[in-house]
Amino acid sequence: MKRGGRKARHAQRASKPQVSPAPPGQIGGRFRPLDEVDLLEIKATSFRLLAELGMGEVPNKLADLLIQGGASKQGSRICFPPHLVEDAIAAAPKSFTLHGRDPSRSIDIGGASVHFGTGGAAVQTLDLDTGLYRASTLADLKDFTRLQDTLENVSWFTRCCIATDVPDIFDLDLNTAFALLKNTTKPVATAFTVAENVAPIVEMFDIAAGGPGAFAKRPFVKAHISPVISPMRYGEDAVDVTFACLEHNIPVSCITAAQAGATAPATLAGFLAQSLAETLASLVMVHVIKPGHPMVFSNWPFVVDLRTGAFAGGGGETALLNAASAQLSNWLGLPSGVSASMSDAKAIDAQYGSEKAMTSLAAALAGGNLIYESSGMTASLLGASFEAFVLDDEMHSNTYRILRGCEVTEENLGFDAICEAVLGDGHFLGSGHTLAAMERDYVYPSLSDRDTPKGWEDAGAKDAWARANARAREILEEHHPTYLTAGQEAEIRAKFNIL
Repeated sequence: MKRGGRKARHAQRASKPQVSPAPPGQIGGRFRPLDEVDLLEIKATSFRLLAELGMGEVPNKLADLLIQGGASKQGSRICFPPHLVEDAIAAAPKSFTLHGRDPSRSIDIGGASVHFGTGGAAVQTLDLDTGLYRASTLADLKDFTRLQDTLENVSWFTRCCIATDVPDIFDLDLNTAFALLKNTTKPVATAFTVAENVAPIVEMFDIAAGGPGAFAKRPFVKAHISPVISPMRYGEDAVDVTFACLEHNIPVSCITAAQAGATAPATLAGFLAQSLAETLASLVMVHVIKPGHPMVFSNWPFVVDLRTGAFAGGGGETALLNAASAQLSNWLGLPSGVSASMSDAKAIDAQYGSEKAMTSLAAALAGGNLIYESSGMTASLLGASFEAFVLDDEMHSNTYRILRGCEVTEENLGFDAICEAVLGDGHFLGSGHTLAAMERDYVYPSLSDRDTPKGWEDAGAKDAWARANARAREILEEHHPTYLTAGQEAEIRAKFNIL
């Protein structure tokens, strides 16, 4: 009986717990790279930039609303008084729900809860067969969507690649959105190239949601928009898209994507001041168009290699700036979006792993509500990888575990368990105290190798890339969801050019 019990305990220890000990939504905010004086000085400088320098190239329709709201025209620029910016911050939702088509997959954002997701517009895909990059296609987007649909630590999905085989901009926007509708029920995000594309695509969303007007009542898609072009000016097309999205009640992620040393100061403090001012300019824009509309305050610090001018997705500066950005946004009480895990590595190698772990952990510890670009991206955002998706999902599980922290309770301190082990078997293996902690407190990797060198050799001496390649192939072979009914898909195909 003892031997049978021991075998059962060993089997229990070897199996992965059915419930994650640290699911998405863990609380960040312990890492604070800025002190209170830093935060106040950065805010003051950003407010001064908006009040004295203001924004350039403001489209007339937006300029009229800004001036009605209290802004002033100084030459060709529009300047924002501090009270207008403060009003926009006060009116902005401090938290809101990103709906999934499946309500159980919806996520609440705000406060200090942390969720990893996707982003990017990769024009190249790391091919599963050749291990080399090629142009991304619509088929790749569909495959990425259904792959991530199975990954529990990826909370939402933004299209991660551009279908370069779809040249028409309306067909591209439409078929990108359709790929999301058909292949996942998580919260999703997409982009609209021009404002005219919004209304017909919302019509497609209505079909999936149950009828005319249904989508606006519970929007399960948010829009990625970059209405501000660094340094300190608006982009007319993106502003027009913002107007259209707000008209259709689409939540927006207004993204500032300044690059330190190129379109913003190379000094980290100067960068943070300008980037904050620009993201606040997006918030004021949303406020004067539709006060209180849900907006993710997506202040994404980017870095260039000052030796060459090339974009740098990894590195300590990227990690620090995104953590500071998350801290600033949360300090203002706004739902924060930052970017991390944008490795410059082309291969799934040591550079890839170190850059992704460093940057994503820093952003999570700082409390970034939505950490974009954190799954699947490689090659300084030029590439997307199936293997990277499954490896990053496992990395996120460990990050969430770090965020969960160490619960100090009388039971966890284990005084009685320590006494029993010392006076009894001399170890803790198989004890009730250990088995309870095993199920409750530990994350067990399925891709990372913890075998002995001999066991690893006997299993084929595979590296992480090879193991992830096999896992991605397995998922793509087995997981073929269709989250549209036959009737919904037929109606969409009858009305639109689905490729």
